[in-house]
Amino acid sequence: MSEDPHPALGIEHALLGLLRQQPRHAYELHQQLIQAAALGLVWHLKQGHLYALLAKLEAAGYIASATEPQGTRPPRKMLRLTPAGDVAFAAWLATPVAHGRDFRLEFLAKLFFAAQEGASTVTTLLAHQRHACQTWLRDLRARGEAVRANRPYDQLVLEFRIGQIEAILPWLDRCEAALATPALR
Repeated sequence: MSEDPHPALGIEHALLGLLRQQPRHAYELHQQLIQAAALGLVWHLKQGHLYALLAKLEAAGYIASATEPQGTRPPRKMLRLTPAGDVAFAAWLATPVAHGRDFRLEFLAKLFFAAQEGASTVTTLLAHQRHACQTWLRDLRARGEAVRANRPYDQLVLEFRIGQIEAILPWLDRCEAALATPALR
């Protein structure tokens, strides 16, 4: 079985988003990721893991590198987003998070980048995510009804997941008020 040249991405999309802003070298990317003003409140990524992810992205054709001279210092490897990487990032940003378990990390990263794109991108992302959450909620409630009488543990797990999604929905409204209303930005 051959390896997929375009693997499914997770945190890698955040790296694509940072490179979409401007070309950077790996150390600069790591410094950007750990800043609370960027994604430091969302992800904690060790530098060694970052280098492995960047190699994966380069092998998939989402980023490209070029060596840049630095005078008397050793040259550094500058990374830039490729057109394929830009397409992958844009598709990721426009797609709601598919599973509740991924919401905290993935959605918060999407929201960070959507806010940089502007109010219309935030509004679109929030509308798509709200619809996905409503679908999850409907499905979980139906599953809860099916197990209510004879599987109390399953019912408790489903109630927990329902509670999480019920909390997410008004939070999405607060996101819209804070990030998609131009007067409040």
